[in-house]
Amino acid sequence: MKNYICETCGVQYEKSSLTPKECKICTEERQYVNPQGQTWTTLEHMIETKKYHNLIKQEEKGLHSIQTAPRFGIGQTAYLVSEDGFNLLWDCITYIDQETEDTIKGLGGLDAIALSHPHYYSTQVEWAEKFDVPLYIHADDKEWVTRSSNKIIFWSGESLSLHNGITLHRLGGHFKGGAVLHWQQGNENKGILLTGDIIQVVADNNWVSFMYSYPNLIPLPAAKVNEIANKVNEIKFNRLYNAFHRIVKENADISVQNSAKRYIAALNGTLFET
Repeated sequence: MKNYICETCGVQYEKSSLTPKECKICTEERQYVNPQGQTWTTLEHMIETKKYHNLIKQEEKGLHSIQTAPRFGIGQTAYLVSEDGFNLLWDCITYIDQETEDTIKGLGGLDAIALSHPHYYSTQVEWAEKFDVPLYIHADDKEWVTRSSNKIIFWSGESLSLHNGITLHRLGGHFKGGAVLHWQQGNENKGILLTGDIIQVVADNNWVSFMYSYPNLIPLPAAKVNEIANKVNEIKFNRLYNAFHRIVKENADISVQNSAKRYIAALNGTLFET
C-alpha cells in the first residue's frame, strides 16, 4: 500500500495497492492532465532517487521561502512566516526529506500549516504529521482533499485569526474556498499579503491578475473580481508575495485595486479596441 503522488500537480492520495486511475485535481478544468499521460510517484521514491532537494531562503525578517529543485509538479513556493514565537507554513510543496525537516526545526519548527487552495495540497498531511501540527483548509474546498487526516481543520466563514496579527481571509475566485494570508507585522509593520495564486503577480511585478484557470486561461467574472478587490481593500498591507516567488514590493494594496479595475475594464470591453 502506497500514498501515490500525481507527478503533474504533486498532490498525494490515500494509501492504495494500485496507482489511482486518475487525478481528480488534474482532470478538472482549472488544471490539466499531462499530454504524455497520467504518471505517478511516491515520496519515498523521490527521496531514494536523490534527485530533489529543497532550497530554504530568508526573504526578509520573519519570512523564509521553500522551493524544490529541480521543479516538481506545479513548482510553487511555500513560505515560513515567523512572528512572536509562532511559525506558520503557508501553502505546501510535495518534497520533504530529513534535511528539510531538520532545517525547519532549526528555525523554530512549525506551529500550524495553512493552505490557499487545492492545487497546493501536495503532501500536506506528511508535513502536518511530521511536525505534529494542525492543518487549516477552508471548508468550501473540503471536496478536493485527496488524503484525509485528523490534523486537518476545516475552517469556515470569511476570516480566521491563527495568531496575533496572522489572519486567513477567504476571497474565493480561483477556488470557492480560496484564501490569502495577512501578516500584519510583516515588512516592518506595513503588512504583507501572501496570496498563493488567488491573486497572481504577473510578469510586470507592479500588477496582479485573477483567474479561474491559469493553465487554460479561463477568466473570472467581473463581479467576482470586484468582490475580491473590495474584500482586499479592507486589509492593510504594502507588500504581496504570490506562490511563484513574484513580489509586489511596495504599494501592493494600490496595485491590487488598479489591477482589478484594469481586469474588469478588459472584460467589459472598455479597456481597448481590437
